[in-house]
Amino acid sequence: MSEKLALIVPEILLFITTCIVMITGQWPQRAVRQFTPWICGIGLIAAAGAATATPDAVGTLFPALIPYTKVIIAMVGLLLLLLLSGTVDRDIETDVDRGLKFNPINSNRGEFYAFFLFSLTGLMLTVSADDLIWMFLALELTSLPTYIMVTISTKEHKSREAGVKYFFLGALGAATFLYGFAMLYGATGTTNLAGIAQHFATNGISSIGMMGMLVALLGICFKIAAFPMHFYTPDVYQGAASPVSAMLAFVPKTAGFIAMILLLATVGWHAELGLPGEINALLWIIAAFTMTLGNALALIQRSVKRMLAYSSIAHSGYMMVGLIAGPGQSGDPFWRNGIAAVLFYLLCYGVMTTGVFAVLSAIEKRNGQEADDIDDIRGLCKSYPALGWVLVICTLSMLGFPPLLGFIGKFGLFSSGVSSGNIGLVVVLGINSAIAAWYYLGLIAAAYLDSPGDSVSTVTASPFVSRKIAGVISAGCVVLLLVFAQPLIEGARNAAALSPATPNAADHAPLAPDPRHDEDH
Repeated sequence: MSEKLALIVPEILLFITTCIVMITGQWPQRAVRQFTPWICGIGLIAAAGAATATPDAVGTLFPALIPYTKVIIAMVGLLLLLLLSGTVDRDIETDVDRGLKFNPINSNRGEFYAFFLFSLTGLMLTVSADDLIWMFLALELTSLPTYIMVTISTKEHKSREAGVKYFFLGALGAATFLYGFAMLYGATGTTNLAGIAQHFATNGISSIGMMGMLVALLGICFKIAAFPMHFYTPDVYQGAASPVSAMLAFVPKTAGFIAMILLLATVGWHAELGLPGEINALLWIIAAFTMTLGNALALIQRSVKRMLAYSSIAHSGYMMVGLIAGPGQSGDPFWRNGIAAVLFYLLCYGVMTTGVFAVLSAIEKRNGQEADDIDDIRGLCKSYPALGWVLVICTLSMLGFPPLLGFIGKFGLFSSGVSSGNIGLVVVLGINSAIAAWYYLGLIAAAYLDSPGDSVSTVTASPFVSRKIAGVISAGCVVLLLVFAQPLIEGARNAAALSPATPNAADHAPLAPDPRHDEDH
């Protein structure tokens, strides 16, 4: 028990912080209310420090996964926290400035920041999961707060519509992967991930076990916004406030990929054949369709947030190439380790996409509405140079332009796909990267080459300086993290190392169904 508690110290610290911000967010004195984001930041820094001291999770599939991933979550969480300033209670604080008395019953600040921390806590708990029940609860703790955050993020009806759509489709996704978990339990007699891996290695994968794995992976596709569970993404991203959309682009997606990595490790990656055939075929189809649909539909968007939503879908497809490639052989370098490439790319994507959404959050139309149309960013490098260059740098990184951080991340996905023999999928990845260049370069051209828009779409700077700071930090990380790329890459490679005790399929013959096992179940 004490060993388990030692692994979740970061989550415990975040929970304590959540309890505090629920109180300070409703405090009558304005100075205390305004200190709420600082408390969140202190909690995230403390969680990151605790994560670095977290011991390896002995007996789990990836012993070194927890420290590396939780530090990444806390780092990106701090960037997202800077964006959230002014998302809720802006009108209430304006009324207080006019002399009206603060009424806590109308305030959402405490709940909003609490839900933000709850979601990050769920994401960290997903990393710590060694059991199907734990994983289900952690995934739902990650997602449930975001439904409410989307709904209350603006005063407009589109936020409520987006929240309802997100909730009901999220319930469908949760029911799907929970049904898959139930079949995995029925096939193996255990919910422990290491126990499931041992059972599959000893007895082979029965038809029920295979069906459970396929259904579970399909349901988790909702979390990562992958085909065919991607339909909600553009509507929800456009309906939510830009800071919340930035959070959706990183937090649920990261939780989904971590869950997929843990589930796939129970069946393992064969040295020559990769994943078992049915699973490999499903993920191959999902990856190809996700990349292609995401990029093709992004081409026709005029809403920047919808474009970024379809881009998010495409990036999920890119990362699935790493999932299919697997961790390779023990001791393989980063460029042959698909799981390490996925972990590193999650960091890259979190920083890049936060930078782009920070620009949208830091500008607004003169009528107070959010900037969203492509015309709203025209000439941004001339009217607001700092924000314009943040948009240019982060977009180039999302494109994979060398030598920015995104190029290194995408190189890892390409190289691991080639080394694992998935040449066809790598070709699809290359074609889609070329397609993505069209709309990414369109964003860059609008901000850098065009002149500012007319009076109808002219934008002004948001009064919340922290949003601009978040964008500048993101752009700085895209460039400066190149200096620390090697330690980050080595950290990802170590985090992706399977436990020596894990019955890794790379060291065994392909798993074959056991007819006697089917009869027993």
